Amino acid sequence: MRKAAAVKITNVYEGVVPISSSIRNAWIDFSSMDCSIVAIESDVIRDGKPVVGYGFNSNGRYSAGEILRRRVLPRLLEAEPGSLLDERGGLDHAKAWDVMMRNEKPGGHGERSVAVGVVDMALFDLASKIEGKPMYRYLSERYGDGQPDDSVFVYAAGGYYAPGKTLTDLKDEMRGFLDLGYDVVKMKIGGADLAEDLRRIEAVIEVLDGDGSRLAVDVNGRFDLNTALEYGRAIEPYGLFWYEEIGDPLDYHLNATVAEHYTGPIATGENLFSLQDARNLIRYGGLRPDRDTIQVDPALSYGLVEYLRIQDMLRQHGWSSRRCIPHGGHQFSLHIAAALKLGGNESYPGEFQPTGGFADDAVVEKSRVGLTDTPGIGFESKAAFYKVLRALHS
Repeated sequence: MRKAAAVKITNVYEGVVPISSSIRNAWIDFSSMDCSIVAIESDVIRDGKPVVGYGFNSNGRYSAGEILRRRVLPRLLEAEPGSLLDERGGLDHAKAWDVMMRNEKPGGHGERSVAVGVVDMALFDLASKIEGKPMYRYLSERYGDGQPDDSVFVYAAGGYYAPGKTLTDLKDEMRGFLDLGYDVVKMKIGGADLAEDLRRIEAVIEVLDGDGSRLAVDVNGRFDLNTALEYGRAIEPYGLFWYEEIGDPLDYHLNATVAEHYTGPIATGENLFSLQDARNLIRYGGLRPDRDTIQVDPALSYGLVEYLRIQDMLRQHGWSSRRCIPHGGHQFSLHIAAALKLGGNESYPGEFQPTGGFADDAVVEKSRVGLTDTPGIGFESKAAFYKVLRALHS
């Protein structure tokens, strides 16, 4: 085990990468979607070069460059020497988080949480690289039980609406996911009327050999209560994997009411960005710890420092970490899922490139994927994305 070096941040680079697409869900299209990327350079030298940590924000939220440039990154760079370090001279992630949030009022958990999450990711990438470990092992040793999962359950998310997309196209897309090794798939609903969505659902279940328990559906927060209940009554007989983000993320009463009437599993939380929001979901959202899933995305919700606090809160309320499957479909949450023994991770086999997805040589078998031994998060194993990240500081 390498002893942590006394780390100093020497430079920070920030940019934007497009992840646009013609697809849409029930709420938004992705024609102008982008995300923030950062590179944090340290004074630790390996193979003649500074060790650099990389971060980015998940799909579904736009780049947060203004907040990064004006508030978060200057605070990090202006921090007193040693104020970001632990007793061993390594990065102390909670201290760095406090520096980034200095002089910020409580509440307002929107794009600020995205900006902090981007930098938090880069700092975890940097710290695990400095220790010469893949991030999931670094996390498990520091914040878990030291025995991470060696593979993670993943499901394939797709089934978006797109111009000219037919039922045949939808079925072919899902067959493609199965060919890639996924057993469980997810599709969008709520962007058409109920009759059309039911035809779409039934078409996908046909591809799944009639097994609705292998299909999750995602509303992306579109429904009011009456529509949510109407859809719930219509889809309950299919026995779906879950019914996701049914109404507005902060409408806990709506979620609780649906949970009273819909007996199947519910999933939500990808658009909750703080410990306080997640605690309110548990208190007031009617979620059932024996079947429902919490999808808080560490990359969007102030980073892993805040996500660890959320995990502590969930334990206090009797929830297992296995009931958490983060949104995002990327390597950061994959490492977190293995280290903290979560229930799995989302995957986007065909969308949101170059940021989304896992290592280029990752293999999915029976809806499980292993992790790379590359130090850090392993962006270096995603050639197209690594080229973009390297361009920030080359």
